[in-house]
Amino acid sequence: MTTSNSKNNLVPILIIAGLFFIFGFVTWINGALIPFMKTINELSDAQSYLVASASYISFVVMALPASYILTKIGYKKGMSLGLFVMGIGALVFIPAAEARTYWVFLAGIFIQGMGMTILQTAANPYATILGPIESGAKRIAIMGIANKTAGALGSLIFGAILLSGIDAVQDQLKDASETEKALLLDTMADSVFVPYVIMAVVLFILGILIRKAPLPHVEPVEVEADLAIDGAGAKKSIFSFPHLWFGVFALFVYVGAEVIAGDTIINYGISLGISGDEAKFFTTFTLMAMVATYALGVFLIPKYLKQRTALIGSAILGVILSVCILLTTGYTSVLLVAALGIANAMVWPAIWPLTLDGLGRHTKTASALLIMAISGGAIIPPLYGRLVDSNKNEMIASGINDADALATASTGSYWILIPCYLIILFFALWGNTLKSWKRVKR
Repeated sequence: MTTSNSKNNLVPILIIAGLFFIFGFVTWINGALIPFMKTINELSDAQSYLVASASYISFVVMALPASYILTKIGYKKGMSLGLFVMGIGALVFIPAAEARTYWVFLAGIFIQGMGMTILQTAANPYATILGPIESGAKRIAIMGIANKTAGALGSLIFGAILLSGIDAVQDQLKDASETEKALLLDTMADSVFVPYVIMAVVLFILGILIRKAPLPHVEPVEVEADLAIDGAGAKKSIFSFPHLWFGVFALFVYVGAEVIAGDTIINYGISLGISGDEAKFFTTFTLMAMVATYALGVFLIPKYLKQRTALIGSAILGVILSVCILLTTGYTSVLLVAALGIANAMVWPAIWPLTLDGLGRHTKTASALLIMAISGGAIIPPLYGRLVDSNKNEMIASGINDADALATASTGSYWILIPCYLIILFFALWGNTLKSWKRVKR
């Protein structure tokens, strides 16, 4: 890697950590947005999780264009551009709230997701190649601390702003006339004005400042041994690396599992009869569990713990916790969902360096593919929502009351996490070691 020493990398690492803080803040307010949107737009569970879909599907649409943009303008200008696009997305929330139209809200979230795609396509590989590949998980764990701390802060702030009094509003809606209902929901929708205007202004200012930030130019260096491991000469195609594609699939299911743990937990708590004023803190529980585990990873990797070993342990813990969620209920079950943050924390930091190892000139394209894998957050959470709706309807049809049916359906639908963690375990044990398709065929 064409990098400077670790001392000289301190300032760039802190700047990149600041960027991770920003898109962590924007990403993890979805946990508060989902029940908020569900109320003001009168949505089903499956429909409400389209908030996550709108954010994460943008990574599929923009990842390869982002890679092309970064090839033309470089990492630094790309990060600046990403911040500007995120600012534009924040401004879309103003007309969306004015009209209280769900698809306009989703459009704003999608545009913000496009900006985050550019930002992440630049920032993740930049952090990975800013030092030795063996300590890539350590650097990304530092970024994760910034990301999830911001997410916890964003969840608390937006939970307080958007979910304050949501229980009272829902009670009033039951007996309100159509005119009263429209007034209540319009008033609730208006609460997004001030926070999103402030967010837009901050993003635009940071987009300008990042252009002047002291970030060194770094590029991955091709390693001939890695480019010719199948004996056929230098590899020319991105399709020549099976470990890359297994890594992309592992990241796809991981992001889906991470989003379920962080974005469904507030709705899940409410479905169990916990008040919105209490449940608004639950996403923060998940994120703080991740921050604590990130901090442990920074200390342990790579001196005491290999990043591959950390990934194996994370996947096994994810399976165990998922099974325990299915066997419990109430606050115990909620805390187990939050504990998934411990299982999730080191998955992203470990998958990136294990997947990018030895890709040389293909690193930017591979990074774009990994960013596209974030679309798992667009697909898997709505599947969870559909399972909840389907199971709830079946239980109501069999005579179980609405509240009990929703609680049971919400808990039982977490089985979708188990295959996700098993796929991650496959990549950790075997998939990341397959540098040639000949080894797969054997």
